[in-house]
Amino acid sequence: MKSALVVWGGWEGHEPKQCVDVFIPWLKEQGYAVTVSDSLDAYLDPGLRDLSVIVPCWTMGEISAEQERGLTEAVASGVGLAGWHGGLCDSFRNATTYQFMTGGNWVEHPGGVRPYTVNITKPDDPIVAGLSDFDMNSEQYYLHVDPSVEVLATTTFAGDPYPWVEGCVMPVVWKKMYGKGRVFYSSLGHVAADFDVPECRTIMERGILWASR
Repeated sequence: MKSALVVWGGWEGHEPKQCVDVFIPWLKEQGYAVTVSDSLDAYLDPGLRDLSVIVPCWTMGEISAEQERGLTEAVASGVGLAGWHGGLCDSFRNATTYQFMTGGNWVEHPGGVRPYTVNITKPDDPIVAGLSDFDMNSEQYYLHVDPSVEVLATTTFAGDPYPWVEGCVMPVVWKKMYGKGRVFYSSLGHVAADFDVPECRTIMERGILWASR
């Protein structure tokens, strides 16, 4: 049986519990045995390397060296990793090995919650196949991104309130490898209601399935 570990916690403004509750029933429908934890000590479990996929939603906070090692080594061994928004790429801001694994980290959301367009850039990829460009009304994440990631969707900044980023094209959805593990990230999903946008939820579900071994 496929197995998934869902870990949630950190800053409550990103609704970590509400967001994982969107996907836990779906994971079970897909045939996964799901373990849910609200403690980063879940990454110390010796059985971590036997999982199919890890789905974290933990914003900011701190991770110990041992917890970081447990997670990153499990992914490098072949366990999949898939997450969204601040739950994956605004976590553990001082943990550089973690950031190396995820492929990017948050630095700003110019203008806060605002309308913007997500542009599909690799329409032949199965994660975004059949989807057209779509609109969001949420935080538009400005990220520092690993140039080795495979970008599937982007957004363009308007320059308000920071005119020097006008026209900047920023990755929104990407996938990459970390050792033998597949890593998937979408910067969509500031709060649970964002997954009411069909494209937003579809991309996340497909990304989890792609990352899972």
